[in-house]
Amino acid sequence: MNETLLPRLIDLILRLRADTAGYQDTPDDPQRWYDRGYADGMLAALRELGHGAALPPALAEDADTGVLPAADRSTPWGRAYAHGMEMGGKETHEVLEVT
Repeated sequence: MNETLLPRLIDLILRLRADTAGYQDTPDDPQRWYDRGYADGMLAALRELGHGAALPPALAEDADTGVLPAADRSTPWGRAYAHGMEMGGKETHEVLEVT
């Protein structure tokens, strides 16, 4: 893997998470939910691929990644989050498999 790629992916996760802080309070903004899901999907993929040790403590300790309350799962914002998570994970796997 490209040595500079992992820090860049982690930086992207951190930026997306900062930009989507409080996303659960804005169900009328599915883009924020998608972006948060994307970041969480990236995070899950990095863990799956064995890069958990490289994560900053705040991300390494986050156990809520991908956890969506049952009441939100079938809503437009919940579906946006789920789609973001799917795409973030898929694209992280793709990027890391290519390098």
